[in-house]
Amino acid sequence: MKPVKEMKGASMVNKVISERLAAFADEHGIHTKGTLSLVLVLTRRAAGRTPPYDPRDFLTPKGGQVAGLGGPAVQSVLADHGIARVLAEEGGRTSRGSLGRMTAYMQLLNEMHASGTLDFLVIEKWWVERVNLYFATKPLRLKMDSSNSLRSIVARLIETAFERQRETPGMMLAGAVMQHLVGAKLEMILPEGRIEHQGFSTADAPGARKGDFLVGDTAIHVTTAPTEALIRKCIRNLEENIRPLIVTTMSGAGGASALAKNADAAERIEILEIDQFIAANVYEWSGFEHAKRSHSMKELVEAYNRIIDQCETDPSMRIAIG
Repeated sequence: MKPVKEMKGASMVNKVISERLAAFADEHGIHTKGTLSLVLVLTRRAAGRTPPYDPRDFLTPKGGQVAGLGGPAVQSVLADHGIARVLAEEGGRTSRGSLGRMTAYMQLLNEMHASGTLDFLVIEKWWVERVNLYFATKPLRLKMDSSNSLRSIVARLIETAFERQRETPGMMLAGAVMQHLVGAKLEMILPEGRIEHQGFSTADAPGARKGDFLVGDTAIHVTTAPTEALIRKCIRNLEENIRPLIVTTMSGAGGASALAKNADAAERIEILEIDQFIAANVYEWSGFEHAKRSHSMKELVEAYNRIIDQCETDPSMRIAIG
């Protein structure tokens, strides 16, 4: 174990580094995908060289661009921190302000070296945290293509949530999106105050609730992957004279049907695919008129976003149309 004084010293150095990087980011506008890509690559390249740094060593042979920039270089750094999500395809391609930012950044690193606070492990981790904050501000996109069916539009949105979930290990985004989409739909079709919304991490907790939503005599369970435990919960619903309804994905519907059949409850448990569950109501709200469907979807998304703002702390769960 490190001596207490040494640990306190390290903590102080980390604080100084964070403050200097934060001031630099604010002064030089390091908050876009391009500028974040730039400092990530420069940080990794500088870590492999001996300070003090000469900005000219970080230029291409002709001197007109910052050397080493590119999507693969950026993603390599992020991959080392367990991030698969793409920050920028072009990887911070040299722009009008990149050369100036590079020069200023080398000066900052030289100053940190002179003061004994140049710790690249801390510096790189700080920038990666900024990247995560950048990702957290980007909403999911719902593309309203009039040539596509409503089911396919909803299904694509859910798949987008799964894609982002795969890019961020440990993040259970798809299930949260599905739960709150269902909640938004129920809110729109039922009288105000009938639906109780819960954060995804607390909704339908084992033993605490009959389902994610309890409407009339129906317990609605929203899930990406039905399990035997869920089927047992549905059977308990039936024993209490509550009708269970499972809303899931297309693949989940097949799994839920098989599990319900194994439990001899296939004919007593309703199982619906979420894209069908949502699309049917949108058709009804729009009066089956093509011109009104986009407006109905917009109202659904607005209701969904209000629920996210109320129940969740992650703004990346919000949906933007376009």
